[in-house]
Amino acid sequence: MSIVGISGSLSNPSRTTALVDLIVGRVADGAYAKREVVTVGDIAPSLGLALNPKQLPAEIGAAYGKLVSADVIVVGTPVYKGSYTGLLKHFFDLLDPKALHGKIAVLAATGGSDHHSLVLEHHIRPLLSFFGAHTVPTTVYVKDTDFAKEEGGGYRLNNPDINARIDIIVEQALWLLRRDAVQSKAA
Repeated sequence: MSIVGISGSLSNPSRTTALVDLIVGRVADGAYAKREVVTVGDIAPSLGLALNPKQLPAEIGAAYGKLVSADVIVVGTPVYKGSYTGLLKHFFDLLDPKALHGKIAVLAATGGSDHHSLVLEHHIRPLLSFFGAHTVPTTVYVKDTDFAKEEGGGYRLNNPDINARIDIIVEQALWLLRRDAVQSKAA
């Protein structure tokens, strides 16, 4: 079993990557699964130049391989000007439309104000629905002020209400995993 997160953030360190990593870790702990996070910022130079899905650089192919082999994916993005990042969209534009069919997907976003929270329902959920992923009902949007800067330069979630919401998301993802396991045995 594998849980893979994709962070649409171009920065490092990043609040979005910290959020994705937190969710991936919690789902993986509950499912006793292998975990990994792919950050768009780390592959940005190759991704930005990639135009043909049949001629992808090795690092992009490797990122797709991780995503495609995952049982659960966590998709997180910072919100810029009312939408997800352009390179995250480009990442999904080059992906085979059937590659995520049947995967369980968790949706997360970060941003500066509450006005951007609908990005999850109006942009990210429809994108993953196009791919045939089963998105968990609950999403998580976290404002920048809900994070504390760590001494090493990273970020830590600093809001108990958001942590409680993540617990709900983890339970929903694990429920879908168990349901899929039961259906697979019955088939």
